[in-house]
Amino acid sequence: MAPSFCTCAGEMLSKWEEIVSTNGSCELNVWPDLRTLACDAISRTAFGSNYKEGTRIFELQREQAQYHLKALRSVYFPGWRFLPTKRNRRVKQIAKNVHESIREIINARLEAGEACADDLLSILLESNSKEIDYHGNKGFGMTRAREEVLQHFGTNKPDFDGLNHLKLVTMILHEVLRLYPPVPELARKAAKETQLGNLTLPSQVLVSLPAMLLHYDPEIWGDEVKEFKPERFADGVLNATNRKVAFFPFGWGPRICIGQNFAMLEAKVALAMILQRFSFELSLSYTHAPRVALTI
Repeated sequence: MAPSFCTCAGEMLSKWEEIVSTNGSCELNVWPDLRTLACDAISRTAFGSNYKEGTRIFELQREQAQYHLKALRSVYFPGWRFLPTKRNRRVKQIAKNVHESIREIINARLEAGEACADDLLSILLESNSKEIDYHGNKGFGMTRAREEVLQHFGTNKPDFDGLNHLKLVTMILHEVLRLYPPVPELARKAAKETQLGNLTLPSQVLVSLPAMLLHYDPEIWGDEVKEFKPERFADGVLNATNRKVAFFPFGWGPRICIGQNFAMLEAKVALAMILQRFSFELSLSYTHAPRVALTI
């Protein structure tokens, strides 16, 4: 998938190069482009030649997420979601459109016999086909990071083996994820009575795992816990946390995010290619104000 990530990042950077070509520099809000990059990368690797349709699905999902947030902030009345309000009708329509779009992509791929294409959908279809045949039914600092990137890749596109050797870039990404974990807390329910150290958790009790609190705990990270210090991770995550489970931006254990490696590889590709082509600094008009939506 690394070549697809390079293609996506390359399109974004070509746009930036065109913008700065006149004066050599510009003020740019990179957030919309990085958000588009993430959607584009998933769409290309998941749907291959149908990635534009995948992008449309992401736009629908983004709208759906806003309705989800509004619902969470509203007073809950039993049965309210079944009433034919304007919002409820739109929520159902989006869900219907998303399912239909994905089904159309799958059917088109099956009819065209493209199950051998190198994208996630094809891998899933091929796996599904094999199952059917088997069972017989269908049922740290940016300058130092730039030196590292140029040392490994020069001006060439990043490759998978080289990305695994980007130690400084990995440290930077880990520190960003410590300060701004995608999900600020995880919730779990004890399926049965569970012994946790000296605590006995009754069956069905809800447990909150506050990533933000643990990621900002001075007893674990030291007095400079609020500072951006990628060197914390110079000797790996376990040493940075004194071998405690205190850093889990993607969750932990058997339910860890299935997209962790995907996201980290995509971020390494994008950051490496940005460092190859651009120098940047914070705009004077920038105000640091992270917020929690579905993610930070």
